[in-house]
Amino acid sequence: MHHRKGGRSGPAPQTAMAGLYIHIPFCKSRCIYCGFYSTTLSAWRQRYVDALCREMEQRRAEPLTTVYLGGGTPSQLTADQLKQLFLYINKVYGLDGVHEVTIECNPDDVTAPFAETLAELPVNRVSMGAQTFSDERLHFLHRRHTACEVDMAVQLLRQAGIANISIDLMYGFPGETLADWQSDVRQALDLDVEHLSAYALSYEEGTSLYGMLQQGIVSEADEELSLQMYDVLIDTLTAAGYEHYEISNFARPGFRSQHNSSYWRATPYIGLGAAAHSYDGRTRSWNVDDVERYVTGIECGTPCYDYEVLDDDTRYNDLVLTSLRTCEGLPLGLLTPQQRDYCLEQAQMLLDGGLLCHTADDAHPPRTLREQHGDVPADAGGVRSEKKVKGNK
Repeated sequence: MHHRKGGRSGPAPQTAMAGLYIHIPFCKSRCIYCGFYSTTLSAWRQRYVDALCREMEQRRAEPLTTVYLGGGTPSQLTADQLKQLFLYINKVYGLDGVHEVTIECNPDDVTAPFAETLAELPVNRVSMGAQTFSDERLHFLHRRHTACEVDMAVQLLRQAGIANISIDLMYGFPGETLADWQSDVRQALDLDVEHLSAYALSYEEGTSLYGMLQQGIVSEADEELSLQMYDVLIDTLTAAGYEHYEISNFARPGFRSQHNSSYWRATPYIGLGAAAHSYDGRTRSWNVDDVERYVTGIECGTPCYDYEVLDDDTRYNDLVLTSLRTCEGLPLGLLTPQQRDYCLEQAQMLLDGGLLCHTADDAHPPRTLREQHGDVPADAGGVRSEKKVKGNK
């Protein structure tokens, strides 16, 4: 772990920055599946917000186009703390060129006063973790909200003028049936939100859910059933007018997540806060995943972080792996002639099998991307590398 007096400098001003990610790790309680860094040490919230403001000062960059407050649970911050953050974002980076400002919320945190606070801030997009509309499955996940609170939260946000709402769903719960999942998707559609993300329940090492799996308390969903659930998701949402623009993401026309799309296009971004990642096109860095060490490091002028310099193979792998997640696919013009030849050679089996298609300028998955789900090797077209790719929230 590296310590640098005065912190890192931001990328050169001429480097176009996609956005600013701010990690708010505080949670009232931990969900059993979450692998992101979080803490229940709420007493650190004000010192943490102060440290974020100082880190902004240390890491200036321009211009920004998106801002994303993720977690953890950003909605656990007080109104004054949120206002302080946006005051500094505007002071340090400016908000005039920012088109999308997202905050993640828990549905039960969305009260009338909270919605009014958002209306006073530059926030124009809210992402909520609904996960499921079954109170039984929510209880299993240790989520704090109930199914009916999701609908109430959407109504309050609409009344506050939020015209861009996204919700997260999960499928593949132990014991969940296809009919259960179809019901969740239908209820999500009834909310008439602009964006939906859906993920198969994953068992990440270090989580409580993974421990339950190892102990035999729960078992993973059948792979064939998970594939059927994914097909239902695609068919139902596309029939309802949503664009399937990334493997796990669906949007009404004009409502793609601009911030997350920048990750899939390998556009530079800044990450602030404990465990946040940054990328400038040449290096990837990440702050220490510990609130106390993060805060004290910033306060002492010796921020605690690590980094890696990306070689050509790693950048190539990242580009292939992220771009093939999207409906646009991989722009071959971004590759060197040698990389292009290698990519097409490695992808030939998938092209022959109809899992990828090759146009005059791009190699991209079929329109629905569904053949990639479980069938396309993760390193298809890629250079096998020893380096671990570290992503962002």
